[in-house]
Amino acid sequence: MQVSSYLKISVGVAVVTIALKTLAWWFTGSVGLLSDALESLVNLAGASFALAMVTLAAQPPDEEHPYGHHKAEYFSSGFEGVLILVAALAIVYAAVQRLLHPQPLEGLGAGVLLSVVSSALNGVLAWAMLRKAREHRSMALEADARHLFTDVWTSAGVVGGLIAVHFTGWLWLDPVLAIGVALNIVREALSLLRRSADGLMDHALDPQDQARIDATLQRFRSPQVRFDHVATRRAGQRRFVDLHLHLPAEWPLGRAAAMRGDVERALMDAVPGLRASIQLLSSDVEAQDVMDEQRSVAS
Repeated sequence: MQVSSYLKISVGVAVVTIALKTLAWWFTGSVGLLSDALESLVNLAGASFALAMVTLAAQPPDEEHPYGHHKAEYFSSGFEGVLILVAALAIVYAAVQRLLHPQPLEGLGAGVLLSVVSSALNGVLAWAMLRKAREHRSMALEADARHLFTDVWTSAGVVGGLIAVHFTGWLWLDPVLAIGVALNIVREALSLLRRSADGLMDHALDPQDQARIDATLQRFRSPQVRFDHVATRRAGQRRFVDLHLHLPAEWPLGRAAAMRGDVERALMDAVPGLRASIQLLSSDVEAQDVMDEQRSVAS
């Protein structure tokens, strides 16, 4: 299945889990289960926005966006991070009110069962989505999967707390647990926001990908062939590398172009989804000379 298909499923599962967790809260009156339901509402909004951004990112380049729309996925993860922060504030508010005005819990058996069923749905979907995200390097899909995993752990903590309340009678444990849930999802939100900002600022490729690029270039290096000014960046599912290829000035244009083509194909084979931009230079031209010339033109 495509990335968009997983996000459509995520939207559907979010609707189902909202219904299940809302019923669980209605049966029990637990503020912990209410916080869990609120987080599922965030799942729905996040998955819907992620689907819109993935659809936008898949559009081909146009006159206004000649390099494509790949960075749209980072807006998705940033938006989801903000939503999680808002949900955390709502959870804390509800928990504080319950601490000030404790209420007995009822119908714990039905509430716990509904919460466990919804968590199982989220867990299976999150596992499948995370595998697909790593395969396609989709930031939007990974953000949604990690949020679902957070939801699973949240539900597990809430269920454990409700069981403890049942056996101990400590009503204060329910709102305290809800506050703990809020703090946990704040951590996840900050992580998503940081990764989103990294992507929008043209973060370099992962060390593993950079190592593959270095190893590929090493295969072509010789006394006559050298590389410098190697720079990498990522944008959504795409990976980019820019570099200078220095060749003897006496080489014919056809031979130089063939060498560049060989290097480009080798790089794309080494790092799937990579786009290589290779500038041909003669051996007697240094990278610093080219950079100084570019700066003078820009000024």
